[in-house]
Amino acid sequence: MSDVRVLIVDDDFMVARVHAGFVAALDGFTVVGTASTGTAALQEVARLRPDLVLLDVYLPDMTGLEVLRRLRAEAAPVDVVVISAARDAESIRSALHGGVLHYLVKPFDRQTFQARLREYAGLRADLAGLADAGQADVDRVFSGARGAVPPAPVTPKGIAPETLQLVRQALQGAGADGLSATQCSELTGLARVSARRYLEQLVTQQEAEVRQRYGTAGRPERRFTLRAPHRAG
Repeated sequence: MSDVRVLIVDDDFMVARVHAGFVAALDGFTVVGTASTGTAALQEVARLRPDLVLLDVYLPDMTGLEVLRRLRAEAAPVDVVVISAARDAESIRSALHGGVLHYLVKPFDRQTFQARLREYAGLRADLAGLADAGQADVDRVFSGARGAVPPAPVTPKGIAPETLQLVRQALQGAGADGLSATQCSELTGLARVSARRYLEQLVTQQEAEVRQRYGTAGRPERRFTLRAPHRAG
């Protein structure tokens, strides 16, 4: 099968960028575009004809649920996964009635995000392989469409997994010299105090290390670097 073509709809460009990185890291998936408004989302679906839309609920001109209703009214041949901070029962019910395959509540971790996309890829493969489906085949497909409900990720208050991934990527690009909180702030667009908090969270998770480096004036500077991955064997 060809790659799953994905359109990402989110009004926060930073979140859209992180999600695009998550998608691009998965084999068999390609990001074909992004949209930051409901109007742009509808236009891009018509223009790009993606297989899958990752749809936020909170958009500036209309809700993602209205986008979903219009897509269904137009019989657009596209699947939808809602990715939103909206937790109210009415939003979830409307998404369910609109035929979404999954509803991911922000914040979530990368593993959960990619697991839902892998389940979607498995569902597409099952459907592509069906000719004359029996009840067992139908049950398997519908079970795959519902997916397993993952446990809620445990993250410290004020730490968003998407932003943590953005800081992690900045550290990856910095190499062995690492980054100071000020440099991380400049690279990510976060306030310096926020950048330092996310860097320290990576240290707490044992993904990064911090060391003091003394400059010419003798004033120490804290430098953060990613830890080398442990290799078995």
